[in-house]
Order: sequence, then C-alpha cells, then structure tokens
Amino acid sequence: MNPKVSVYMKISTLVMALTLTACSSSTEPSVTPETSVPVNEEATSPEAGNEPSPESAPETENEPNPESTRPPSEIFDLMTGEGNQSYTATLQQGEGFSLYVFEKFTFDEAKGRLFLSSHPEYDVDIEMLPANYDLTQLAAAGKKELDQFGEVSDYSGELVEHPLGSAKLYLQVSSGEGIHDYIVWESETGDAFLFRLRNPKGEEASDFAGPVLVSLSTVQRDS
Repeated sequence: MNPKVSVYMKISTLVMALTLTACSSSTEPSVTPETSVPVNEEATSPEAGNEPSPESAPETENEPNPESTRPPSEIFDLMTGEGNQSYTATLQQGEGFSLYVFEKFTFDEAKGRLFLSSHPEYDVDIEMLPANYDLTQLAAAGKKELDQFGEVSDYSGELVEHPLGSAKLYLQVSSGEGIHDYIVWESETGDAFLFRLRNPKGEEASDFAGPVLVSLSTVQRDS
C-alpha cells in the first residue's frame, strides 16, 4: 500500500516505517518511535503579515480562553502528497490547557481527547501533570499499561526530527494491531503533560500521525 503522505528525502525512512507498521502485521520494534513522523521542520508559525485576523478565524466548538494571549489560529506548513501545503489550526480549550487543532480533527474538551473526526479510534488523550510528578512511577504505570499490547520499547530522551523535540518518557508498543504510545512531555514553559496515543493499523495512520503530533507540540498550560 502506498503511503498518503510523502516527505522530504532526509525523512522518508521514518515515514516508510510509520506506513509499514500501520498497514502490516510486523511486531518487531524499530529504532525510532513509529508514530514520529518528522514534521517539526514543516510546521512553522505564521510569517509576519500572514497571521490570520481574529475576524477571519474559523469558528470552533471550543472557544479559546478569553484571557489567553495566544492567537485564535495559526498557520502550519505540512508536507503532503501534493507538496508543501499550508493548513490553519484553531486554538481550542481543554481543562487547564489549550492547543491548536487541525480541520480534520475533533477535540473533546471534557475528556481531553483529540481524534480524527472521520475515524475516532485514532486518538490521543491529553492529561496535565502536576509540577511535582514522579517520572519513575509514571514509567512503571506506562509499562504496565502497554504490556497488554505487546513488547514495550523505550525511546525516552531526544527525539531526532520529531515535532515534540524530546520526551521525558516515551514508551511504545508497535504490533500488527497498530501503535500505542505513552509519552511524558514538557512544554517550553516547563509544564508537563501525559499523552496516551492510539494509532490503529489502517489507511488513516499517516493522516493521523503527522498532524496530531504537531498539535501535541502546541499544548500549553493556561496562564
């Protein structure tokens, strides 16, 4: 099966790994996280003069925090089968945090869940962690949680060419059923979040992985 998303030459190997994992029954873990479609260099903030005004921003179900200083929308450049394309993501509000969400995705504020609108089984749960979180306890809990799906791989630390940049904890199970991730990540402001990501085997895997990781890299605690 051909992947729906083509990327620059230097990142084609990781994209092939994602597509092969999502559409095959291989259970061998790779040396990099399977869901880490490297789109960090393809996701950029709006250039000066090109930022959409609040009046032109699309309406969303989840209104941003009125006190937020973040713009109501941002433009990100993503590499697609048709080349480099610009997509608008709107700011949406969670319980104590906000993030930018792309058009084909839905964010459930009450559950803290971001998912592919047409296929809700492709989703990620977002949990805000306290400042004094215990990483050792989270690692043990994450391994126990993922053990039921298969062999757990640990990719904690710097994630090369990954939208999240680095992760305090990155556990993953990759199998014929799909991919499960358990990630502890800290934003640039030092706030910690737990991401539980589910990317089942299927044609939608590539449509889900790239944009959702960009969205997760924009998660920020409310001031």
